[in-house]
Amino acid sequence: MPIRQKIIPNLWFDRNAEEAVNFYLSVFADSRIDSITRHGDAGLGTPGSVVAIAFTLEGQSFAAINGGPYFKMNEAVSLFVDCTGQDEIDRLWSTLAAGGDQKDCGWLTDRFGVTWQINSQEVIAMLQDPDAARATRVMKTMMTMKKIDLERLRAAYAAG
Repeated sequence: MPIRQKIIPNLWFDRNAEEAVNFYLSVFADSRIDSITRHGDAGLGTPGSVVAIAFTLEGQSFAAINGGPYFKMNEAVSLFVDCTGQDEIDRLWSTLAAGGDQKDCGWLTDRFGVTWQINSQEVIAMLQDPDAARATRVMKTMMTMKKIDLERLRAAYAAG
């Protein structure tokens, strides 16, 4: 029996959920659309247009809806991507940031309004080091960055 994910993030879009989901599927491996719910003839939306999409990115389940212009996404909720190295950080950063807004410390908002943290657990481990001086050097260095630069952060960590 497959493991069921109990909590599924739901992304609210005005009218472009299908476009956004197809973009995310092109960015992340092991990704698929699980189901699509479309409007019927009940008059609530254009027949055949998307109401909701269930999809999976890198094994993580998500939902997306076309809910109209009533709610907007913001940076209060972000999706952390645990990258395995600088190549993955570079690829995801350039792809997701295209047409969006680059923020500080590895954060960006894509062209659909979803906020991402393109980073690595390696950085988190450096920031959680019990040696406060090391962690502080890493934090100060990270605060000068938009896209994460692992080599600079590793150098800050090792300095001293």
